[in-house]
Amino acid sequence: MARALASNALTVFVVLMVAVASIVAWGRSQYAGEGPLEEAICLVVPSGASMSRVSRDLEEQGAISSGTIFRLGAEYSDRANQLKAGSFVVEPRASMGEIVEIITASGRSTCGTEINYRIGVAAANMVVRELDPATQEYVELASFSPGEEAAPDGLDAIMANPSTRFRVTLAEGVTSWQVVEELKQAPFLSGEVAAVPAEGSLAPDSYETPNGADRASLVQEMETRQAAILSDLWAARAPGLPLETPEEALTLASIVEKETGVAEERPLVASVFVNRLNDGMRLQTDPTVIYGITEGKGPLGRGIRQSELRGATAYNTYVIPGLPPTPIANPGRESLAATLNPADTDYLFFVADGTGGHAFAATLTEHNRNVQRWREIEAERANQ
Repeated sequence: MARALASNALTVFVVLMVAVASIVAWGRSQYAGEGPLEEAICLVVPSGASMSRVSRDLEEQGAISSGTIFRLGAEYSDRANQLKAGSFVVEPRASMGEIVEIITASGRSTCGTEINYRIGVAAANMVVRELDPATQEYVELASFSPGEEAAPDGLDAIMANPSTRFRVTLAEGVTSWQVVEELKQAPFLSGEVAAVPAEGSLAPDSYETPNGADRASLVQEMETRQAAILSDLWAARAPGLPLETPEEALTLASIVEKETGVAEERPLVASVFVNRLNDGMRLQTDPTVIYGITEGKGPLGRGIRQSELRGATAYNTYVIPGLPPTPIANPGRESLAATLNPADTDYLFFVADGTGGHAFAATLTEHNRNVQRWREIEAERANQ
């Protein structure tokens, strides 16, 4: 009898072990296998959310078949306590394991609503847009200029939503004064900037910030990035440049930045100014004259007068030799790179060519022909 009972108990134990093993294998296949989601979704993980709450949201949106398996899988992979707040795209058929990876990895939001405050050379505007998870394309919800236009209806609610992301984007060629003045208008920033940073010291870039971020801290980050960029590019500069310090490179790069908006022209424009400096020629560039008039406090808004071209100011490169005393804007990485590794040319002149770019010349005779052609283009356009 005892032997029979022992045999039966062993049989039951074996059956239970097999059953448990089968359940575990099934659970693993459910966790790692293709999920039931048919269309991409944007999963919002609020700050302080638990894995249980996230699993319920995923079940409700049809992204997972079992919240229990999802949570157990996260526990087993030691990721249950690594949940990141944000908004994340979950692709169709994503497995539970893939979803856990998405919401516990970098914490970088990949969908949802974004408010981008863009500071340009002529103006600033705030764009509210939302990423469509199905198409992976942004849909613009609103665009306005803070301080000049009324905020759109519903903006306060969007800003208050914990899943909304905030960004400040600086265009190449903005001045430090413009940056500080425009940051004052950003409604999602706080605090004040005590003084306008040195011209050229801010990196044109895109900066993600939390709601309520301190303006002074953001400006400090811009300065830190620009210093790092300048340091790296200065170390890799071409030999023989007529630039003695990184600060001189920053100044020349700001002129290159203001002289062309065509990316592939930057090394050519830089070569013109490098050749002029090497030959002891004046730079003779209009943007420096304009900076001497405006002090970087907004666009000139009119043409340069002949008296201004002849006026002796520290920034009038038609009059002074060499570089002006400071940069005239905040140059981007590409203009700095072009300045420190310019094209190898014998160009000394350039003028607009009617296409948005410039015609370059090595001799004054050739340059005068290019200037005449540009004047003909201007006359043709005036008569249209």
